[in-house]
Amino acid sequence: MRTPFNVSRSALLAVCGLTLAACGDDNSTGGTRIDPVPLTNKSVTPVLVKSLVSGVEIYSLISSDDRLPGSPNFTFGGSADGAGFLRNTDGSFTMLVNHEDNFSVSRIRFDKTLTPISGDYVVNSTAGRYRLCSATMANPEVHGFGPLFITAGESSEESEILAVDPTGAANTPRYLSAFGRFNTENAVPLTKDAFPGRTVVVIGDDDSSAEGGQVAMYLTNTVGDLDNGSLYVLSRSDNNVRERDMVVGQTYQVEFRQIQNQKTLTGRQINQVGATLNAIQFSRVEDVDYRKGSATNNREIYFIATGQNNTGVNADYNRTKYGRAYRLRLDAANPLRGTLEVIADGDDKSPTNAARLFQNPDNVFVGTNYVYIQEDDNGYGDETHDAYIWQYNIATRELKPVLELDHRRTAADAAIYNAVGARPAGKAGWEYGSLTDVSTELGQNDTFILALQPHSWRADKYLGVDGGTVRPTENQASMLVIVKGLPR
Repeated sequence: MRTPFNVSRSALLAVCGLTLAACGDDNSTGGTRIDPVPLTNKSVTPVLVKSLVSGVEIYSLISSDDRLPGSPNFTFGGSADGAGFLRNTDGSFTMLVNHEDNFSVSRIRFDKTLTPISGDYVVNSTAGRYRLCSATMANPEVHGFGPLFITAGESSEESEILAVDPTGAANTPRYLSAFGRFNTENAVPLTKDAFPGRTVVVIGDDDSSAEGGQVAMYLTNTVGDLDNGSLYVLSRSDNNVRERDMVVGQTYQVEFRQIQNQKTLTGRQINQVGATLNAIQFSRVEDVDYRKGSATNNREIYFIATGQNNTGVNADYNRTKYGRAYRLRLDAANPLRGTLEVIADGDDKSPTNAARLFQNPDNVFVGTNYVYIQEDDNGYGDETHDAYIWQYNIATRELKPVLELDHRRTAADAAIYNAVGARPAGKAGWEYGSLTDVSTELGQNDTFILALQPHSWRADKYLGVDGGTVRPTENQASMLVIVKGLPR
């Protein structure tokens, strides 16, 4: 986030030498059993996150301090965020990772044991242009098109959404003008089963300006057409635009209203048109994901409003300050209509509300039965814990923290991981990137790759590692870890 994934049971699909295996509820794909890949520590960097519940194992995978034998001059960049993971036909793996503050996307190759062996930047900052946040790997078996890594620009309201060929030449992304210009955190295509014969993409707008952050939708009646569809923004049917007029326990009728001629509009104009359409003014819509499983599940969308201080345009406290999580259910016959509800509200400080401890949730992963909500505090100064990942049980509505970032503030570790900008007192300051389900690809149930952004881990050796011209002074480090044991 820093101010201004993910699929269900599937078969293997060989494309350009890659096998795209979507994450499911067992360890097989297309009837072929995947032998479990042993999980061990792979990085020289210790794991910078800890479990708060029993039964969870965490292993290091790759960090900015690792040297890879196949590309010794490659350095894994800082602020790791959105990601997509592929199983190759020979049993090896490829992963694309956004580096948010590097404005770039790395491409890491792992052998059959999940040991990182080489890497390059499929998009450097010159081609990336924008802060690249969350992302989704679309593939034909699940989404009806691809393989395509869809990654979102978030530098300003004029940012665009990019599509990257995971096997393509470096620095050749497509800029998806039909998706409009937003301060985008993620653009998530729904499964091909959610609305057969159509492609529906839900977009989260991480904006804190006068018009607020919006939820947008790109809709086309041609599967996989990312250039000629229509763009819409989410409004309440009663035209109430105030976020905090919606409360937990109530359901609101909503509809998507069209932004005409979006390709010709600037981001400023799109925001203004959205206001005339009474688009709901959320406080920084961050990550978006859909529920895995059946087509009915796939039409159930979860998104996060991360919050902004109740000053300036939010002086009247119309928008969330500490963050919220929402559930949007789309009508089976018409994706432009549905219902919206608040499932967790960080501004309700009553002692029985678990979400009262929210510190600006950001990323989100949705499985079949559980939602995982990841924090990135806004630095208000009242933080009580380092960033949590919260588990929300869809059936029971139970909400509890299950992971916490480990800042390693003591002894020699502090000189490394808290070198620049660490808070001298108090908590928080680091955040999470994506939580990517890799259970099927690794033959390991309930297994994820989690991106960590330790923002105070900085050094000159990390300067401009993507090789682009836009961010040569960016000097953050980051890492990926494997998390096993969180139910999906």
